[in-house]
Amino acid sequence: MEKEINAVGWFELYCSDLSRAQAFYEGVFQKKLEKLPTDGIPPEGPSIEMLAFPMQEGMQGAPGALCKMEGVEPGVGGTLVYFSCVDCAEEQGRVEASGGHVLKPKFPIGHYGFIAIVQDSEGNCIGLHSMK
Repeated sequence: MEKEINAVGWFELYCSDLSRAQAFYEGVFQKKLEKLPTDGIPPEGPSIEMLAFPMQEGMQGAPGALCKMEGVEPGVGGTLVYFSCVDCAEEQGRVEASGGHVLKPKFPIGHYGFIAIVQDSEGNCIGLHSMK
């Protein structure tokens, strides 16, 4: 029998200014991002810098990173990554001070909890999700 896997295995949020984006995400989520090594990427490939969100194998949720790569720009698009929170109002409350904008303040989504939609310092839209 094959083991079931989560639908999302990894995500990347693209940035123009990696330091500014790092300050935004560390400010909002109060967690330190770690530089990912990029050795092993062929020199003829695009230049890439990555900062990983905290992750632990076997824990709920998908790992991911902020990413700066030549030829890929951040911005509003068709994909929305939701970050899990205990109470998304807390993270929402730190968005403006961290250089972002609240687009849709916390609102209920029935028995699925609550969400808020915000824009990060790079122009990407992200979701904040909590059950309370």
